[in-house]
Amino acid sequence: MEIKVQETNLPGVLLIEPPVFRDQRGFFMETYHLEKYRTLGIRQEFVQDNHSHSVKNVLRGLHYQLRHPQGKLIYVVRGEIFDVAVDIRRGSPTFGQWTGHLLSEENKRQLFIPEGFAHGFLVLSEVADVMYKCTALYAPGDEYGLLWSDPRVGIDWPLEGEPILSAKDSRFSPLQNIPPENLPRYTG
Repeated sequence: MEIKVQETNLPGVLLIEPPVFRDQRGFFMETYHLEKYRTLGIRQEFVQDNHSHSVKNVLRGLHYQLRHPQGKLIYVVRGEIFDVAVDIRRGSPTFGQWTGHLLSEENKRQLFIPEGFAHGFLVLSEVADVMYKCTALYAPGDEYGLLWSDPRVGIDWPLEGEPILSAKDSRFSPLQNIPPENLPRYTG
């Protein structure tokens, strides 16, 4: 079985469906394979793995690092999320546009988000365990963000009521209010 990959409306952001082998014992799947993912165009080296556990209606994001940009490969091991990437690269033809996808323990889909995008997700299930590989280490002091509800970006979050946000995430600015020097640059 081959890995299925689908381009999104944002060039470089890929929706990936790894093959899943099921039998009476359960299932087996590769969540990452260097050579196979390189054939998909993912040539970045991953240096850190993260695990996020959240309850329903938690909205994490939209986060990015500027001096130490992180590409991410995201998948869900328990529950379901709505995962979002926003192109925040100055000069990009898709600047300010977003893409969102359902990732779950059932569909086993992954989302690859290259460097230069803001990332966030909303938990749709009672709980969710999200795993993601990063191409750069977490760098305290290099944390930036985009307001999740920026009306110009217009993300159509599938919310039930008000989201649960961290204090930091609730204070992020809309894209138009972020100084250009605090946004990554599009390099084509």
